[in-house]
Amino acid sequence: MIAIVDYRMGNLRSVQKALEAVGTEAHVISTPDEVGAAEKLILPGVGAFGDAMAHLHEQQLVEPIRRYAASGKPFLGICLGLQLLFESSSEAGDHAGLGVLPGRVVHFEPDDPTIKVPHMGWNALNFRQSGNPLHAGLDDGCYCYFVHAYYAEPADASVVASSAEYDGPFCASVWRDNVWATQFHPEKSQRVGLRILKNFAAL
Repeated sequence: MIAIVDYRMGNLRSVQKALEAVGTEAHVISTPDEVGAAEKLILPGVGAFGDAMAHLHEQQLVEPIRRYAASGKPFLGICLGLQLLFESSSEAGDHAGLGVLPGRVVHFEPDDPTIKVPHMGWNALNFRQSGNPLHAGLDDGCYCYFVHAYYAEPADASVVASSAEYDGPFCASVWRDNVWATQFHPEKSQRVGLRILKNFAAL
């Protein structure tokens, strides 16, 4: 079973519908026991980092998600769900994250005033790892849809699965062991995004 974590910050139905479109059933969950019981787990997210961590603490989901990420079972973070995996974020202050991956989340600060923040739109992915099963059937340079003002700076560059360009290169997705996460929205990325979700479901 694929479980989608509901912590009151996610684009849940869109993710669920995208999985249904590739022939996979997904259930929305919200309790620690349900997190532990999941065969595959998706942590989506839309909104502010600090609010998201507060909700995860209120629902007692922080430690279950950390344990899940260390369990070896497939885990996928989406957008804010990627950012939460890191140690900290500078969004509206300094907030501690889940600490699954070393690094921090920072704001786009373009030198060019014509480059608008937040970053919204379609960008090409530059694959940075070989053998990533979520990239099966996709070509380097394929396009995905982004909506974000903050991005992750991993302390370990080897976890960067793909990068994209917006006032320079930034981390577009990560992969380490059983943990994958995308800054872009696969559920809004049409053919490419659906293929990534299908590949995750097939793990």
